[in-house]
Amino acid sequence: MANIYYDSDAELELIKGKVIGIIGYGSQGHAHAQNLRDSGLKVMVAEAPRSEGWRKAEKAGFKVSTSDETAKEANIIMMLAPDNLQPAIYHSSIQTGLSSGKTLMFAHGFNIHYRQILPPHFVDVSMVAPKCPGHMLRQVYTQGLGAPALVAVEQDVSGKAREVALAYAKGIGCTRAGVLETTFSEETETDLFGEQTVLCGGVSHLIKAGFETLVDAGYQPEVAYFECLHELKLIIDLIYQGGLSYMRYSVSDTAEYGDYTRGPRVIDSQVKQEMKKILGEIQDGTFAREWIVENQAGRPSFTALRNKETSHLIEEVGRKLRDMMPWLKPVNF
Repeated sequence: MANIYYDSDAELELIKGKVIGIIGYGSQGHAHAQNLRDSGLKVMVAEAPRSEGWRKAEKAGFKVSTSDETAKEANIIMMLAPDNLQPAIYHSSIQTGLSSGKTLMFAHGFNIHYRQILPPHFVDVSMVAPKCPGHMLRQVYTQGLGAPALVAVEQDVSGKAREVALAYAKGIGCTRAGVLETTFSEETETDLFGEQTVLCGGVSHLIKAGFETLVDAGYQPEVAYFECLHELKLIIDLIYQGGLSYMRYSVSDTAEYGDYTRGPRVIDSQVKQEMKKILGEIQDGTFAREWIVENQAGRPSFTALRNKETSHLIEEVGRKLRDMMPWLKPVNF
């Protein structure tokens, strides 16, 4: 069984008085910065000058500076810029500000695991990865609760890397819920696998396949949308609350029987074999190399795929149907 740490296992005093530099004031960055400050810790934020992130951090009352200045001043540096931007930020700004006794932290292991960032031998390298979006991390903290997180240590020069990481996790509220110990490699590989085969790639293409099957058979796209996409939230909420068994308990016996007997025909052994291939591509670095090259080339394939998916019939139908649902907050992106 993995080690799980709670409030009583973490000592906030260990990092009080130290300057924590948050690199990037985005989804995770704003939540980390605000939670740490509310926990009585010293926080400064690094953002690109004249950027929206800079303005938001400044408006929130933080000391805001460039990445290189933050790296020089901070004792603990948390990299929360997007993964694809981190190597350039690190090499141009962070690296020169690192010195003995400092801690370099991450919320995702991609750039360490795939050696896009190679920290010097004299700093601690650790990870605290909350298992929720930044807005939720902030929301539950303000309610006196916390979100679960993962903690990992890649490089322990001081002998206190884990203790410092746990103190940081306590500062953002995660030890209230529980912090599970892992490694950079395990976090990175399982995170990518989950995104690609289940959470994003698996779910979105399962939805589209079901929608297209019904539309191709002559059913109304609007009805297909309700059955294959809209109602998914109801099922996911049940699974999220009580697992697969609670979902099956909550739906009709007809739906439960269809789950048991037809589900394995859709997600069959061939699907699992393909999942194993995808996991292999993650483990041997094939996916990472592909994604790194894609970014270096200016994202031509990524942009084309995004544009194609955005224009799919299910998106057009969905926009119209969501206008019928006043309880949904409109989203602009």
